[in-house]
Amino acid sequence: MNVNASAGVATTSKWRSVCAVTDIPRLGARVLRTDDGDVAVFRAEDDTVFALADKCPHKGGPLSQGIVHGHKVACPLHNWSIGLEDGCAIAPDEGCTRSYPVRIEAGVVYLQL
Repeated sequence: MNVNASAGVATTSKWRSVCAVTDIPRLGARVLRTDDGDVAVFRAEDDTVFALADKCPHKGGPLSQGIVHGHKVACPLHNWSIGLEDGCAIAPDEGCTRSYPVRIEAGVVYLQL
């Protein structure tokens, strides 16, 4: 399921509501389509939610299709491990993808885009 930015999404200041926390599978992701590219919204096992550009810094693989483990995601193309907090590859790999601020209010996920 993709979360579409143009389908009934409310905005508050620079924050945009995207879905309920429960709409994101635990250890999985949903994709938010934006004019600036896709954003992957992840939910860790501890229900922490993160948002990254949906592109691995290595070869641009879709991080939303990767396996979430702890607060990291493994790129589905070459198994690079990317930190969900900051979008940076875990050593010895190098590079970062853009991360987005996330907040949760009353069970709803908001991203600052």
